[in-house]
Amino acid sequence: MATAFEEVDNERLWGGAVAALAVALVGGALVFPERVYYGFVWHYFWGPVLADAQSAVCAAYADGSITYLYDAAACSAAAEPVAYPGYTLVSEVGYAFTMLLALIGVVFLLRRLDVGGERSMFYALFPFMFLGGALRVVEDAFDGLDPSEALVSFPWNTLIISPVIYFTMFGVALAGLVSSVWLADRDAVATYGTPLMGIGAALLAATLGYLGVLAATTEYVQFYPQISAVVLVGATLVTWLAWTAVERFAPEINAGTRRMGIVVLWAHSVDGVANVVGIDWAKELGLPADLVPKHPVNAALIRVGEQFPESVQHVIGTAWPFLVVKVVAAVFVIWVFDEQIFEESPRYAILLLVAIVAVGLGPGSRDMLRATFGV
Repeated sequence: MATAFEEVDNERLWGGAVAALAVALVGGALVFPERVYYGFVWHYFWGPVLADAQSAVCAAYADGSITYLYDAAACSAAAEPVAYPGYTLVSEVGYAFTMLLALIGVVFLLRRLDVGGERSMFYALFPFMFLGGALRVVEDAFDGLDPSEALVSFPWNTLIISPVIYFTMFGVALAGLVSSVWLADRDAVATYGTPLMGIGAALLAATLGYLGVLAATTEYVQFYPQISAVVLVGATLVTWLAWTAVERFAPEINAGTRRMGIVVLWAHSVDGVANVVGIDWAKELGLPADLVPKHPVNAALIRVGEQFPESVQHVIGTAWPFLVVKVVAAVFVIWVFDEQIFEESPRYAILLLVAIVAVGLGPGSRDMLRATFGV
């Protein structure tokens, strides 16, 4: 009984903290709109999404109005706050903190549903991690086109633009989980994992099928299957090499995650290899131009690669430090999630691993599919 009371107290503490943060943020935005809303919330979080949704180089706020600019020089000359599509260090920290709060809330929900402690849920959610990247490419396909041609136009396209798409996918996966648990509770299925994976797989297949139709029927979407082949084979090879090294020299690293560790490592290898292929080798593989990194950390690591002699860059490119960091970070995560974590809080451990895989596979699959469909 004491444990139940402790769980209720923890839920109330979490709810109170979320409510206090929301009141502080909303209250600050209402009382000090220029400083709190436009200077912080809009500048670092909502403005970049709006600029991306309008296919603009940037969005600038001045004198109570927002202007979308389509020229880099005009963006540089505009007075702050100016929001550019993509991420900043401030927004990445903010989204990480928000994700952590959301995961804690989901742990409480899973306890209420009496599910989530099984490793099978981790694998059942795997198609949803691919789905986020595929949906993002659907929005990419219509950049710069007349809104009437887009499947999802502004403002609804903001729901499938990073990072809002993470919250969208969070809601879709949660709806799939609740409905699957409902079916299992009524003995319509043996376990909730089967319909949950089926929902994710069906949505993913429909999204990829739509991109395939666009490639076959339009001029603004192409098809370069060699990109996906190189990324998937390369990521699998990197995973195999890293996993073999771990199993041979430090098997205790994977005592907790076991086979889930392979998925973590593969997901982040996809992200790393997709960056290397898209940034350094896209033209060599048939695309009109190489891709450009949007994440500040990625861009910083590319600058590290640019410090090597041009003769070396010509052979190995400049994006490889990002792949190295992703693999090292994935191995570190696998090591951190030891057996004790799974024994003490299996739901939280599994959810955190789901989020970690999504953070790697989401942008990785997007970069891979963007290049594959030439958008």
